[in-house]
Amino acid sequence: MVLTFDPFRELDRLAGQMFGTASAVGGAATLAMPMDLYRSGDHFVLHCDLAGIDPGSVQVDVDGRVLTIRAERSARTDDDVQWLRRERVTGTFERRLTLGDGLDLDKIAATWQDGVLTLTIPVAEAAKPRRIDITTGTDRPVIEATAEQPAAVTQS
Repeated sequence: MVLTFDPFRELDRLAGQMFGTASAVGGAATLAMPMDLYRSGDHFVLHCDLAGIDPGSVQVDVDGRVLTIRAERSARTDDDVQWLRRERVTGTFERRLTLGDGLDLDKIAATWQDGVLTLTIPVAEAAKPRRIDITTGTDRPVIEATAEQPAAVTQS
């Protein structure tokens, strides 16, 4: 059995219980800030949908092992607007993720494109898979002696 390193597995389960969302792939997500999370090679990628949010209002912080994403969507304040339907939630949104061991928290990168915040979280070098060299009994160093320098043997 091969175990895959996934520092977010327990977090997804807990978030599903707290927010009533499914933790399985393709399940429902928190409506205010839906996210996708996957591993690609030696880094994790997190996409948060933040449509209609000013990128200047988005704040990403890491405190210890807790990653916090905050964003604000302002309500329209036009006086001459008569609302027929209003489903987009306004206000401040926040998601907190507890990051597992084995991530390089100093090298998290964030980008914004088309209303999607993308965080790239690299796996720390120490947590990456590596090959262990195997030595055999014949790989041991050999002690050489020359005839010119005989070993001293004492007998009592």
